[in-house]
Amino acid sequence: MKEINLSESIYELTEQYPDLIEILKEMGFLGVKNPITRQTLGRVTTIPQGCRKMDKDLDEVIKILREKGFEIKS
Repeated sequence: MKEINLSESIYELTEQYPDLIEILKEMGFLGVKNPITRQTLGRVTTIPQGCRKMDKDLDEVIKILREKGFEIKS
């Protein structure tokens, strides 16, 4: 099982799990597809922070990630 620690940056998570890039993009994290954005903003942004910035429900994002085979740690 793939494990996501919500305190890790989006950059770290997508480096560890490249398939996460497309999953996050489908959920509205559009900048994650751009390598430059992922390497700059992604290094200082976590999934919970991204959800707050985009007014997304973190619980819904976690639910989708679990459905995609990820185990979530906070």
